[in-house]
Amino acid sequence: MDCSDTDSDATLGYSDDEDSSDEVQRVSEEDVRTANVIAAEAVTCLVIDRDSFKHLIGGLDDVSNKAYEDAEAKAKYEAEAAFFANLKLSDFNIIDTLGVGGFGRVELVQLKSEESKTFAMKILKKRHIVDTRQQEHIRSEKQIMQGAHSDFIVRLYRTFKDSKYLYMLMEVCLGGELWTILRDRGSFEDSTTRFYTACVVEAFAYLHSKGIIYRDLKPENLILDHRGYTKLVDFGFAKKIGFGKKTWTFCGTPEYVAPEIILNKGHDISADYWSLGILMYELLTGSPPFSGPDPMKTYNIILRGIDMIEFPKKIAKNAANLIKKLCRWFEGFNWEGLRKGTLTPPIIPSVASPTDTSNFDSFPEDNDEPPPDDNSGWDIDF
Repeated sequence: MDCSDTDSDATLGYSDDEDSSDEVQRVSEEDVRTANVIAAEAVTCLVIDRDSFKHLIGGLDDVSNKAYEDAEAKAKYEAEAAFFANLKLSDFNIIDTLGVGGFGRVELVQLKSEESKTFAMKILKKRHIVDTRQQEHIRSEKQIMQGAHSDFIVRLYRTFKDSKYLYMLMEVCLGGELWTILRDRGSFEDSTTRFYTACVVEAFAYLHSKGIIYRDLKPENLILDHRGYTKLVDFGFAKKIGFGKKTWTFCGTPEYVAPEIILNKGHDISADYWSLGILMYELLTGSPPFSGPDPMKTYNIILRGIDMIEFPKKIAKNAANLIKKLCRWFEGFNWEGLRKGTLTPPIIPSVASPTDTSNFDSFPEDNDEPPPDDNSGWDIDF
């Protein structure tokens, strides 16, 4: 590569593919190299212009700061993993019930040795998982959640097990389910919907960058932290499919299922953005656009298409366009503030203490008979 307007040649030095910091420094500044660069062996030379480089990567300060932040985050997660690895089930007290589902319960638990530390403990019946053939979904949920480090996704810190149950120790968000707030308020304003939708966009952007499809978006799976930011929970239908690939598993909540899933044409991350439009509609109106007396009738309504739905007048035209086409509804939205947590949420929940469950519905005590043992060994990774 000839970068010189002079005829004099001299060897400046040798570099390998790991010695790049000096070159980043040169590209980030405005100087021009005045040297011939000659490869010792045959190479393929990829070229990027300076403006594109600075736009995509930034200068040396940006690269250095990113490396520092990555190292800092890695150290934090390693220390965190070491802390949780030493904990046992007997180290926790159950305070209250946060939710109840078909596979088990979610309990608010408190660390006995440090009462200010509370968590959500998801307790799953192993035999029920086996009877419904959900082993692969549960294994996938554990793998995906433990590897997810996003401010818009609930953290899974570690898992436990015994002969009857699996236990998933998770970050607790005491602001309550978005569905509960929507139920109590009826519907949300345009700006409120935009904020919660933006939180989902950030969560999806993270998952999709890892080749993961979520497939279960609905208000019940969005939970508010103490600040009022929403996070994705429940990754039972999430799946790592890689990039440019499709999957054919039929799953999801009927009102949110994309047409390609119903038609078994194979689906990818675009199915998540179909569900994003459905979520927007439900938050703005209080109910999803597609709803029938049973799942099959709901699927038939979905296959008729979104254009068959009459949008209420309260939905702004640009929001309706985004629901239909995912257009520029977010123009002017403060994404940087959202990512940094400095943007003021539209609803700030009242959380009095680490054990305050007032933002959740009340649930009866678990008086069911303990489930039978399951020692089949499918849960070896828990």
